Amino acid sequence: MKINAYLNFDGKCEEAFNFYAGVLGGKIEAMIRFDEMPEGGDMPKELAKNIMHTTMHIGDNVLMGSDAPPPYFQKAQGMTVAINVDTPEEAERIYGALSKDAQNTMMPLGETSWAQRFAMFTDKYGTPWMVNCPKPM
Repeated sequence: MKINAYLNFDGKCEEAFNFYAGVLGGKIEAMIRFDEMPEGGDMPKELAKNIMHTTMHIGDNVLMGSDAPPPYFQKAQGMTVAINVDTPEEAERIYGALSKDAQNTMMPLGETSWAQRFAMFTDKYGTPWMVNCPKPM
């Protein structure tokens, strides 16, 4: 069994996933638009090029997403995408890139009792993130 996050966007899925792929070193395996699907004929013309489904591999991890058509889009709540890294430098690099133009920073990157570096924020696309570089136990 594998469990992975599935992110929903309001028309910015392609832009967000291209950004995430660059920051996280991911490889986008699929980027399917609504108008490429047999069912896509029912989609309003202005939404036809939106993303129906995308899959990105980051090492052994998978991140998926789509543009949720109105009225189904809801901002992410009650969840966070957690990134665990091995070095403070990698935490700083990822935090610096993902948090640029952040919508909200709950906890800026810093040291905690459990982590060499830890941060919580919501990026410019509305995705909530945690970046964690744990202290050796």
